[in-house]
Amino acid sequence: MYLVVIGAGKTGRSLVELAVEDGHDVVVVEIDEEKANAISADYDCLVLHADATNDGTLQDAGIDRADAVISTTNVDAVNIMVMLLAQEHDVPNLLSVVHEPAHLPVFEKIGVNVIENPQRLIAEYLYHSVQYPGVSDFVELADGTELVELAVDPGSPVADQSLADAKSSGELPEGCLVVALQRGDELYPPDGTTVLSAGDDVTLLVDDEHIDDAIAAFSSPE
Repeated sequence: MYLVVIGAGKTGRSLVELAVEDGHDVVVVEIDEEKANAISADYDCLVLHADATNDGTLQDAGIDRADAVISTTNVDAVNIMVMLLAQEHDVPNLLSVVHEPAHLPVFEKIGVNVIENPQRLIAEYLYHSVQYPGVSDFVELADGTELVELAVDPGSPVADQSLADAKSSGELPEGCLVVALQRGDELYPPDGTTVLSAGDDVTLLVDDEHIDDAIAAFSSPE
């Protein structure tokens, strides 16, 4: 792929590292000279020390043949301007960081895929890790629901029960659905006849109201 990355801060730098390692063609546009020089020295990519809100800069970056433009600056106004310019060049994939939630509708209106403030996402992840140390991963979804990944502990309330029995007995709380199960190297969607065994890794779709009860159902009694 041919990627144009706007901004060489922490997010942009990490993105460039991943893309270059995977062998993609990467062009970075960074207005800060020190950051531009640093990323040019560290990675095999073209770096333009220039203003990305200037259409001429984006043309120099090869935007007309870009598979994606990804804007990672810490200023939403800059990101929006870059996305609008990229849209005029019919770039097929537009992605941007958004720092202020109030600005999300603007990005969505012009058809941009967004990721909210990365620093806040990291903070939320750390906070959830403190709240629920038994959870190995989670994804917060809309409308107060989350995808939670955890292991079935030995002696937990649902261990050695089928999902149907765990549901009917009340051990598996309302507002909780097991959507995937990994046993060893095998990953599959379970059904009511699936018996949960200690050591299984499960992915739950659960609402915020029942998350504590759901985690308790898969955890060993204290």
